[in-house]
Amino acid sequence: MDDHTTHHEVLIVGGGAAGITVASYLLQADDPPAVTILDPADTHYYQPLWTLVGGGVVDKRETERAEASVIPPGATWIQDAATAFDPDHKTVTTADGRVLTYDYLVVAPGIQINWDGVEGLREGLGTNGICCNYSYEHCDYTWETAQRVARKAGPVRVLFTQPSGAVKCGGAPQKAMYLTSDHLRRSGKLADAEVHFFSPGQVIFGVTTFANTLRKVVERYGIHTNWGHELIAVRPETQEAVFRVSGGDGAPTERVVGFDMIHAVPPMSAPDVLARSPLASEAGWTDVDKHTLQHVRYPTVFGLGDAASTPNAKTGAAIRKQAPVVAHNLLAHRTSRDLDPGYHGYASCPLVTGYGRLVLAEFDYDNVPDPSFPFDTAQERYSMWLLKKDLLPDLYWHGMLKGRA
Repeated sequence: MDDHTTHHEVLIVGGGAAGITVASYLLQADDPPAVTILDPADTHYYQPLWTLVGGGVVDKRETERAEASVIPPGATWIQDAATAFDPDHKTVTTADGRVLTYDYLVVAPGIQINWDGVEGLREGLGTNGICCNYSYEHCDYTWETAQRVARKAGPVRVLFTQPSGAVKCGGAPQKAMYLTSDHLRRSGKLADAEVHFFSPGQVIFGVTTFANTLRKVVERYGIHTNWGHELIAVRPETQEAVFRVSGGDGAPTERVVGFDMIHAVPPMSAPDVLARSPLASEAGWTDVDKHTLQHVRYPTVFGLGDAASTPNAKTGAAIRKQAPVVAHNLLAHRTSRDLDPGYHGYASCPLVTGYGRLVLAEFDYDNVPDPSFPFDTAQERYSMWLLKKDLLPDLYWHGMLKGRA
């Protein structure tokens, strides 16, 4: 091997929730492999709290840690980015020109947020009432804007959008809407506000049990639902949003809607480096068996997290259930044992429906509720609000990332 080539027993691409958690599980095994994590980031974020940052509940600085502080003891960290996968030769090329070879590869690079997928959004974000809780830099602007809109004289119009396709935590666009609506209510402004939800789909949530509750929440706040609407552009200077409207028999039409505030969520996809590689499914994700999380064509490759092809909701809670399955199956393959088809599509979406209110949506591949608690989590509860705000962040930093479910 030349100076730019190094070999790694287990190479994990991605130092986010999925990569760090799998590394921790592997390193706690009876006969642990040597683990290397490839990730360029300086900072690790607990992103689920950005919803509460946008609602004025949490300081965004509470959601970050130095990446170095979450690398598990015993792991090697290469602070660089993957630029190419060649699974036929078991190599990953990095931005610095290094070629990393491996015995086993774990693919966990997360999801790519395509800010340029909505014309004008990248330039307009953080100005003229254009918000997005998916951006660490701008999530606190959501709260600033909600306060400003609540103080504004006269009628106001507030828009919330959902993109088509896969999205990181599919409930997050709604959580922003419910918190903002509740702030408007508490400020005495809701009666003078026109709140709209725009979605390319036709339902408020894909699991009926939880959708029934959310429809009542929508009704409580007087939110207007606009189905078959995809955000394609924002015009910051004129505070206008442009939607492509589909449905019916005709060709799609465009609709322009003015706003005082918009929470605009761009489309998302698999990272480009993954989507153009031999590891990708037709849709660009890591092409894995949905139960074992082993790659369908390359048996020494495993994938999990937001970049995996598994048809579950892309949430941190899904990673919590996927990581031990990946670790177990990688180690099983390493010692020629049978793999365990142990992942059944569990995902959890803690749906904040207002201040002190939360619906805990937990479900599997078949959209069947899969509750962790012995009571009806489809009802709005203060206890579940405390779970999201206080308990889950602690469990993330001190439990999940350290390989303790």
